[in-house]
Amino acid sequence: MARVAIIGGHGKIALQLAQILTARGDTVTSIVRNPDHTGDVAATGATPVIANVEALVTSQIADVLDGHDAVVWSAGAGGGNPARTYSVDRDAAIRSMDAAARVGVHRYVMVSYLGARPDHGVHPDNSFYPYAEAKAAADQYLRETTLQWTILGPATLTSDAGTGTISVVGPEVTSGRVSRASVAQVAAEVLERPATIGMFIRFVDGPTPIDQALDTLSEI
Repeated sequence: MARVAIIGGHGKIALQLAQILTARGDTVTSIVRNPDHTGDVAATGATPVIANVEALVTSQIADVLDGHDAVVWSAGAGGGNPARTYSVDRDAAIRSMDAAARVGVHRYVMVSYLGARPDHGVHPDNSFYPYAEAKAAADQYLRETTLQWTILGPATLTSDAGTGTISVVGPEVTSGRVSRASVAQVAAEVLERPATIGMFIRFVDGPTPIDQALDTLSEI
């Protein structure tokens, strides 16, 4: 049994992830900003904690994460406001990494996206540009920490039912779709797989059972 903190605990991926983790016996703390969301979180079996990571300094985030074995970043500003995108998806994410390291929560899983990289190729005039820049910066910072990190790079998210199957892809694949349910399943699986530490796992919907897909992973 692991003690897992999910940052962004009311997100659609996070709620499904909490259900998977609690069902297998893990203890889950889901960190949310809005008190109105605590009921949805509690229904997953997780313990809701109200904390606005965008507004908290590193030491305050550390206090929330202290005592856990792993942290999953599944938060996001949701787009539409470039300043807030940088504030949440880059700056708060980086503070959470520093906070995790400060209190010895070494396992860190980042939910990113398929095309996340410094040379993402998104034009500055594109409304997606702040998110691409923020995720590239946060992911790169994570790579340079001493944390036992795994970065998940799912394709465009859908609300389809999870099939339990994916295809792991290389950097040459720049588009695709994958259900949020599958992302939650992958996140739960990698938490139990030390072999995925240090990997950026790109994936789309596909025919391979998730456990088998991860069994055959090489760092790509």
